Amino acid sequence: MDSLHLHFDIDGSDFTSAGEAASELKRVLRQLGFPPEIIRRCAISMYEGEINMVIHANGGTVDVYIDSDEIIFELIDSGPGIADVELAMQEGYSTASQEVRDLGFGAGMGLPNMKRYTDQIIVDSIVGVGTAVFMSIKLE
Repeated sequence: MDSLHLHFDIDGSDFTSAGEAASELKRVLRQLGFPPEIIRRCAISMYEGEINMVIHANGGTVDVYIDSDEIIFELIDSGPGIADVELAMQEGYSTASQEVRDLGFGAGMGLPNMKRYTDQIIVDSIVGVGTAVFMSIKLE
C-alpha cells in the first residue's frame, strides 16, 4: 500500500464539530479495509486529541500518515502548553474549566486514553507556545 496522508484543521471554538476528524479517519480506514480493532484504536486516539485541542488549545491541526506497517498521528496546537506532562498523563487529572465539565468533557481521560490505545506516544509541550503530540499504531 502506498502511504496516505490526511490533514485536518480542528476548530477550537466549536464543541459540536469536535470528533468530525475522527469520524472521517474511521470512514477512510474502513474503506481501506483495516481491521475493526485498528479502526477503533485510531478513532479513540484521534477523538481524544481533537477534544483536547478544543478544550485547551483553541484548535490545531492533525496530520495522519497511513502506511503499510503503521499509522502515525501528529497533533499540533498553539495553546497554552502543558506545565506538567507526567501529571497530565494520569487518569482523572484535568485542567478543564467547570463550564467544559458541565458539557460532559474534561474528565482527565484524554491523554491516558491516547496512551492506552496507541503503541507509542510522545508529548512535547512548551508553556506559552503549544503542544505537539506524536502517536503511532503498529499494524503488524
